[in-house]
Amino acid sequence: MTHEKPSIEKQLVGARAAEMAEDGMVVGLGTGSTAFYMIKHLAERVRRGLDITGVATSRQTHELAESLGIRVVDVNQVDGIDLTIDGADEIDGQFNAIKGGGGALLREKIVASLSQKVVLIVDSTKRVEQLGKFPLPVEIVPFAYKHTLRKFEQAGYPAKIREKDGALFVTDGGNYIADLHLGRIEDPRELAESLSRMTGVVDHGLFIGLVHEVILADNGDVRIWRKGENPAR
Repeated sequence: MTHEKPSIEKQLVGARAAEMAEDGMVVGLGTGSTAFYMIKHLAERVRRGLDITGVATSRQTHELAESLGIRVVDVNQVDGIDLTIDGADEIDGQFNAIKGGGGALLREKIVASLSQKVVLIVDSTKRVEQLGKFPLPVEIVPFAYKHTLRKFEQAGYPAKIREKDGALFVTDGGNYIADLHLGRIEDPRELAESLSRMTGVVDHGLFIGLVHEVILADNGDVRIWRKGENPAR
């Protein structure tokens, strides 16, 4: 696969997803390289008269959307969210997803949980038979973080604290990210429950039971994939 293909596919699914927004909607705006294209296309529709209110999943997204002319408000200013559009690092056939490669998993999950409909937009590299090749991000509190990392190792979850520019990566919520290098996740739900029980864990990047539709790009084609359907159709 060429380097250009995923970029083109991201643009295709971003443009298709932006068409889903309707006048009067509160729209959750995702974070990441694919969501970037969606926000750009959404801003074009706003310039043409679309009336929406955005809720951002990260400071980065908030700043981008506002700079492009999208009205963005704090999530506490809305009663709910009609539609959230976001990317994913991996998604399997049961609509279980790994998110958080960009470090915004907590806010992404909060926004998704408040949404009537959650649509993930992905290029062909993100569709997998089994989750786990992409390291699973887990947001942890800074206090005693080395001990939390040790708990992961003791549970059989090889972990590495995330760094950026030579320093520990800090999320918008002021926490750290531990990336679990698992290779394969045999039972995503069981793993999610195991991680949620660990003291020191704020949340994890396993999105289970939150996704309603996926917009999938492959070989220049864009498909709407609904749970229970074969995306190849």
